[in-house]
Amino acid sequence: MSDAQLDGEGRLRHFLTLEGLPRDMLVRLLERAEQLRKPALGGAVLRDTLAGQTVCTLFFEPSTRTRSSFQLAAQRLGADILNFDASTSSTTKGETATDTLKNLEAMGVQGFVVRHKEDGAVAALAAAAKPDTALINAGDGRSAHPTQGLLDMLTLRQAKGDDFSKLKVLIVGDVRHSRVARSDLHALRTLGTGEIRVCGPQSLLPDDATLAGCTVTQDFDAALAGVDAVMMLRLQRERMEEGLITSLADYHRDYGLGTERLRRAAPDAVVLHPGPMNRGVEIDDAVADGPQSLILQQVGNGVAVRMAVLEALLRR
Repeated sequence: MSDAQLDGEGRLRHFLTLEGLPRDMLVRLLERAEQLRKPALGGAVLRDTLAGQTVCTLFFEPSTRTRSSFQLAAQRLGADILNFDASTSSTTKGETATDTLKNLEAMGVQGFVVRHKEDGAVAALAAAAKPDTALINAGDGRSAHPTQGLLDMLTLRQAKGDDFSKLKVLIVGDVRHSRVARSDLHALRTLGTGEIRVCGPQSLLPDDATLAGCTVTQDFDAALAGVDAVMMLRLQRERMEEGLITSLADYHRDYGLGTERLRRAAPDAVVLHPGPMNRGVEIDDAVADGPQSLILQQVGNGVAVRMAVLEALLRR
């Protein structure tokens, strides 16, 4: 998939995954996102950047943060926005996602931000797109969420500097079903993170190559020892119905992050969460809203990161 997102000259044509993305390209996107933070949050206007371009948020799954920040990112850059809601579209009548894409292309849409429940769905649409159409993966199945991975790395850089070789980073929770975790792991490896730890119940850890090179444990207290950053994941409550966890109370006891437990990490450790949060399950209010939390900073960084990606793909 990484080859499919680069053109013959090694430039971004689509943005589908962080897996295999060259380190220098990843770093350039992070540096550009940092430069764009002020206009992203309502500062200087860059509305000439994508003037005349049309961006469609093509979402086949619900979203709050990702969709809203892509909309703001495109608006800050001056693009026209077309919002697509699958629940009120012809997909309910049997139209395929590819036919939907083709029809919107015929109306002059150049950029598509796509969220889909199926693994590989965005890459399949990219393969069917016209040569001058760009697709951005806003989350597909459990495979990838590359802009979330980018904004998480930007947030870590802001807190800890750009030398990731010094960092110990812990990812906690339902890694098996998390596209965010996969993108974070790809990025952390590419940036040369000193130690990557992964913790969660055995039933929620993947049994493939996802965790290659990571220190894996089911002991949350031990995993926290001395880490510089804790990246909590949302517990997908349907896993209870599938029998992958016994109860929310048990999960919180074993894998919930509270203030007392957080003291096991480094004194200046930071806490991240991609949202939406299950307060009182994977994270307590006192941590989510506490001084070590960078969760709202992540949300703000999402606009800047998505501006950087849209600019890289669509600026003529």
